[in-house]
Amino acid sequence: MRVSGLVPARFLTLIAHLIIVIVIFWSKDENVKMCLPESYTQAQYDFKDTQLIIGLSVTLGLFAVELIGFIGGITMFMPFQSLLSTCAHGGAAVALSYFLFDAWPCDWYWYIFGFCSAFPGLTEIITIIGVLAFKKGY
Repeated sequence: MRVSGLVPARFLTLIAHLIIVIVIFWSKDENVKMCLPESYTQAQYDFKDTQLIIGLSVTLGLFAVELIGFIGGITMFMPFQSLLSTCAHGGAAVALSYFLFDAWPCDWYWYIFGFCSAFPGLTEIITIIGVLAFKKGY
C-alpha cells in the first residue's frame, strides 16, 4: 500500500493535540477561574475543576483509542478516517492553543471536545469494529 501525506499529517496533528491537552491539564487553574464569577466559593471552583478534569480525561481516553487504531495499523491507511482525524485534531490544536493562552472559559472546552475529540474518536471506534468484526476495509 502506498503511503500518502495523510499518514504523517495525521500522526503530527494527533500528537500536537495530545501535547496541548496535557499542557492544559498542568495549567487548568486559569481556565477554571474564567468560568466563575468574580467572587466564587470553593465548592463552585471544585465543581468546575472536576468538570474540566473529566473532559480532559475523556479526551485522553479517546486519544488512546485513536492511537491504538492508528499505530496498530487498523485505520492507518483509510483515507476518510485519516482526513477526518487530521482536520479535527488540527482544528483542535489551534482552538485549544487559543483556549490555553487566551484563558477562554472552560465551558467552551465542551464544544472543542465534541467536534474535535468525540466525533473522530467515535468514527475511529466504528471503523475499528468494522474492520475487526466484519473484516471490512481489507
